Amino acid sequence: MKKIFRILGIVVLVGAFIGTMFFLYNKSKKKSEVFETKTPFISNVILKTVATGSVVPRYEIQIKPQVSGIIDELFVEAGDRISKGQVLARIKIIPDMVTLNSAETRVNRAKINFDDAKIDYDRQSKLYDKKVVSYVEYKNAKVAYDSAKEELTAAENNLELIKNGVTKNTENATNTLVRSTIDGMVLAVPVKEGNSVIQANTFNDGTTIASVADMKDIVFEGKIDETEVGKIKEGMPIELEIGAIEKEKFDAVLEYISPKGVEENGAIQFEIKANVHLKEGQFIRAGYSANASIVLERKDSVMVIPEGMLKFEKDSSYVEILLTEPEQSFEKRFVKTGLSDGINIEITEGLTKEDKVKGEKINPNKL
Repeated sequence: MKKIFRILGIVVLVGAFIGTMFFLYNKSKKKSEVFETKTPFISNVILKTVATGSVVPRYEIQIKPQVSGIIDELFVEAGDRISKGQVLARIKIIPDMVTLNSAETRVNRAKINFDDAKIDYDRQSKLYDKKVVSYVEYKNAKVAYDSAKEELTAAENNLELIKNGVTKNTENATNTLVRSTIDGMVLAVPVKEGNSVIQANTFNDGTTIASVADMKDIVFEGKIDETEVGKIKEGMPIELEIGAIEKEKFDAVLEYISPKGVEENGAIQFEIKANVHLKEGQFIRAGYSANASIVLERKDSVMVIPEGMLKFEKDSSYVEILLTEPEQSFEKRFVKTGLSDGINIEITEGLTKEDKVKGEKINPNKL
């Protein structure tokens, strides 16, 4: 019985030894590597550069009051379409007390001078009719009377302007009514009824009543890196993609390149502008962020391969061509390249459409 157990133990040990050796042999055995292959194909190669920026109106006008005071009434709100000369707001003037007092004093003095000149004129007129005084004396009295009358009118108008911002003779041309200077759309109304506003002066730009712009004349404003600015020029076509408007692209034409760069985050950036061509019925809101694709160079219907398949040796480039299957073997072949768009690259010499080019290694776990 003991002999039987001993024999079984030896058999088990021998079997385990043989299995271990077989496992180690298979593990150490070098597996052949398999690579994917692709043939050259015909495609268009377009070299682009991308500039980031936003779309804005070409002209955005800040409407400011011509007098200081308080907003008495607003007639528009953001989004309204308005025409040139349309009233946007009415301002109630709060007069300065010192200026008001001076104006009232001037009116009182003008009345005194006018009454005195009128009395003298009436007297001289009666005496002249009776041929008691000469024409010269009568004329001097009339001139003094007319001058006093004009001075009184001017003083009263000045007082009306200070108190109400308008005279009786110029009600339609009052400065208290703020009017638009262009046709367009109201983009923003930063004030509310009751707000105090001031007119533009030497020390202040004045309070903005409304921002108005022609939304049919839109431009793209963006920045481009110094490494790309030398490749572009005015008049080049641009394709705009606006993040807020999906599945729609807009055509534009480059019309301005800044002659001076500005440093941003360690890189020199140049400002560019492009005129956006809107189709009938299209509307773009001011301030949308956008990406502008500028075509630097393109070649249509040329033979290309994925750029990742290309290898380099010193100043030359080459690919590896499949020779045999299924045990893959490859040979090195030098090629000449043309335009690249960063994904595909043009092959001008060295390949045919039937050649199979070595690509990435295939992971055996995915087979």
